[in-house]
Amino acid sequence: MREVGPDIKRWRSQGKRVAVGRVVGVEGSGPRDPGATMAVSEDSEVAGSVSGGCVEGAVVTEALDVLATGVPRLCTFGYSDDEAFAVGLTCGGTVHVFIEPLDDLHQEVLDTGPEEPVVLATEFAGPRLGAKLLAGPGREALGTLGDVDLDRVVRRDALAELDSGLTVTRHYGLHGEAREEDVSVFIESFAPPPRMLIFGAVDFTAALARVAKVLGYRVTVCDARPVFATARRFPMADEVVVDWPDRHLETLGDSLGPRDAVCVLTHDAKFDVPAIQGALRTRVGYIGAMGSRRTTAERNERLVASGVSDTDLARVRAPIGLDLGGRTPEETAVSICAEIIALRAGADGKRAPALRDTEGPIHAGGDAGHVADGA
Repeated sequence: MREVGPDIKRWRSQGKRVAVGRVVGVEGSGPRDPGATMAVSEDSEVAGSVSGGCVEGAVVTEALDVLATGVPRLCTFGYSDDEAFAVGLTCGGTVHVFIEPLDDLHQEVLDTGPEEPVVLATEFAGPRLGAKLLAGPGREALGTLGDVDLDRVVRRDALAELDSGLTVTRHYGLHGEAREEDVSVFIESFAPPPRMLIFGAVDFTAALARVAKVLGYRVTVCDARPVFATARRFPMADEVVVDWPDRHLETLGDSLGPRDAVCVLTHDAKFDVPAIQGALRTRVGYIGAMGSRRTTAERNERLVASGVSDTDLARVRAPIGLDLGGRTPEETAVSICAEIIALRAGADGKRAPALRDTEGPIHAGGDAGHVADGA
């Protein structure tokens, strides 16, 4: 929703009423995920998209009617593959769009800074259409879904989804009971950008930082060598830190979570082992370490000797990346980010094999090491 914030602000400054339509569910194929938003002013101005096809026109019509009546509504648009092609959609499927007048809690989300995590729970099916609850870590909840117990359960679930940066639909009984469907709630997370920590100011670091920025990560490059860890060498990074990896990880404390990534590119035992140990003490969702199979095996021995358990060692993706066959730093960066995406999407090892799950040479020409190995 924040992507249409500037347009909403402009319309409201002109005294115009605004309706907001959000995708709350998709069945079959759909071009936009839940959370995709379209805003419509009372003058039929449009910002954002919920499908990229003819559904947009229908949503505008519904939005104008919502503004006229003041009553939220859940709209369902469904097309077969042939119908979808005929009207300009990329594929068939069913899209559920909840349309409602812009309200104070919508505005609270838009007014909250991008670095402050908040989550908005909206009832889109049930006795109180459009009822909302806004929550965030360490802040008092705003709004209500109309029942104290329902508010408590939804707030708990919403904060759990926010921790992972997920936008989902959940169903409850009227008082928050599980496994009932009297109330359908759309839980929309507005989390700060995920973080990627790249340890090692090496030649592959710049490429990985560039690709990570495209994916929306806030990138930190960290190396204990000041001559290498400079903003001039890594202008694409959000910050460049001169420090030992494990010491820098200690300063981050519990701030790292499931959406974040640690990539160790150092190839030096005095750097990479402490970096991995430090990362394993956090809740970070992805830990990857560069190295040939020989380098990885030797490093694993050192990690186990230092007290790392088999369970923790299994968290480390090494050799790092999916086996895409790439060789350049940029191609290697794509393979690393592809593994992060696959792991996050639950497709790990199903659509493309991870290098750690295959055997034999990493490249067809022999075990010269991963293109990013330097070993």
